[in-house]
Amino acid sequence: MTLQEQLSADFKRRDLSKKHKDALRIVIGELQRQKTKELSDAEVTKIIRKLVDYEKELKERRDQEYIDVLESYLPRAATEEEIVEWVRQNIDFSAYKNKMQAMKDIMAHFASRADGNTVKDILNRHF
Repeated sequence: MTLQEQLSADFKRRDLSKKHKDALRIVIGELQRQKTKELSDAEVTKIIRKLVDYEKELKERRDQEYIDVLESYLPRAATEEEIVEWVRQNIDFSAYKNKMQAMKDIMAHFASRADGNTVKDILNRHF
């Protein structure tokens, strides 16, 4: 089941709180505004992450429960240890002119599970 399908299925459930349903209504509305109706999980995650970031900037608009509902649909973030271990096993820095060029391959692997600034910081500290 895709993330988009999961959101729709959860929205139809009767045992959710009003705030949970309201949060899902906003996400689903945002998904319906996209050019294509069938979105990949990465695209849906990107939209949810933008909504979370927007709400964190405007804290007075929503309470923490709204942000928690949105974040519950995001994939678990990769830990620093996971990123370091994966880089050590899969990245040959001699293939790059500088270590920052490896960011593209690292970000492609971790997709929405890692923040670019975090990966950059890890590369600077560990490699």
